[in-house]
Amino acid sequence: MSIPNFCGRTRREFLWQSGAGFAGTALSGMLQREAMRGANVLASDSVAHQNPLSAREPHFAPKAKNVIFLFMYGGPSHIDTFDYKPAMKGRDNQTIEVKTFGRGGHKNQGRIVEPRWNFHQYGNCGKWVSDLFPHLATCVDDIAFLHSMTADSPIHGSAMLMMNSGKITSGSPCLGSWVNYGLGSVNENLPGFVVMLDPSGGPISGAKNWSSGYMPATFQGTILRSKGAPIIDLNTPEGTTRAMQRELLDALNDVNSAHAATRSDNSELAARINSYELAFKMQKHAPEAVDFSQETAETHKLYGLDQPRTQDFGKRCLLARRLVERGVRFIQLYSGGNHNDANWDAHGDLEKNHNFHAGNTDQPIAALLKDLKQRGLLKDTLVVWGGEFGRQPTAEYAMGTGRDHNAYGFTMWMAGGGIKGGVSVGTTDELGSAAVESLFHVKRLHATILSQMGLNPNGLSYYHGGLDQKLVGVEHVEPIAEII
Repeated sequence: MSIPNFCGRTRREFLWQSGAGFAGTALSGMLQREAMRGANVLASDSVAHQNPLSAREPHFAPKAKNVIFLFMYGGPSHIDTFDYKPAMKGRDNQTIEVKTFGRGGHKNQGRIVEPRWNFHQYGNCGKWVSDLFPHLATCVDDIAFLHSMTADSPIHGSAMLMMNSGKITSGSPCLGSWVNYGLGSVNENLPGFVVMLDPSGGPISGAKNWSSGYMPATFQGTILRSKGAPIIDLNTPEGTTRAMQRELLDALNDVNSAHAATRSDNSELAARINSYELAFKMQKHAPEAVDFSQETAETHKLYGLDQPRTQDFGKRCLLARRLVERGVRFIQLYSGGNHNDANWDAHGDLEKNHNFHAGNTDQPIAALLKDLKQRGLLKDTLVVWGGEFGRQPTAEYAMGTGRDHNAYGFTMWMAGGGIKGGVSVGTTDELGSAAVESLFHVKRLHATILSQMGLNPNGLSYYHGGLDQKLVGVEHVEPIAEII
């Protein structure tokens, strides 16, 4: 028996337009609630979550349990650090035809700035490293260098958002948020995602770089300081006791329980309560995490805490190791803040800029790798080094050694967490102006990090705006198999 066609409309159109369209509105609401119920599932893909930070099973056996991302804000020059270009030797100030795109726009010609530091071979792998990193050069057999990274933007703000969130626009969760969303935390007394900024200030575009975007605020990064109070405003107001705080949390949980009986979607209230609970616990446990008096004098010296030059970044690297020991999933350290020469953004005097920032970080980073390895933690800890892009082989201005931004080809490196050591993959051209072999987009880096943590980068999603959102985007992205 055929179903009649009402006024030339299908049954769906009839239902949708009945009652001046209100039937369609009600149907949309019901369908959205059903979709949200199905989407409220995390890495296990089967168990609806209660506490968003509770530890969860990965998609498959992980090679790494924690990530330490050493972010060299401003864009270090790959051809002056780890991407050896002997063809540039003796060509200082030559004008050549080369396509570049940076802060100064598109150019087809430029004046060569010869690398200002000598390179030497290190380790069993014979890796060429510049004199900027004499300490880190002793660790090359544990490091995989990615010499053909590419990104979509040569502008700091959007490039940093891409490196941190996979998008050049605002509003998306950052890498640390995705890791904690997928795996939760094994230590409910400390944040699962910690950010440590440079003393000179935060990076351009600010908190967007550790935001949870459209995810609950529970998954956003927490700023942790290496001196003074670990977390700003963590201490209770004068006259407030922990017993009083406990009573408040109990009352909030009672409200949450009552709320759940009358309304199915109580995730926002639950997230707030989880945040209050975490703050309550951190008042006791965060100060212990930053107490370096438990560390030996040898450890202090290893990280350079006895030298003014390396003291600050050394403290943050040591704190990163202590947080890894306490189960914090994702830790991000910024070298450089504010703008211009307060970070690696060497537009003017390249030598002064890179000598300063490399000198501040070289010994602490090498100490972190050696300390993690000596304690048996490097095999489970994925260490990532890099900036939002690299720098061009040609000068930005008519005079001076400054280099403009370069997103066409730059170097990052990874170590530990199941990554091969002593390897270099991908290449740039003879001047380092662009990647020419085995191009690795930032999304490939993200896919590799998620995969090493036991998360399927193409399967980990969060329902938002009617779509299953993913860190790596809608197209299938493969991890970088050459270094795994």
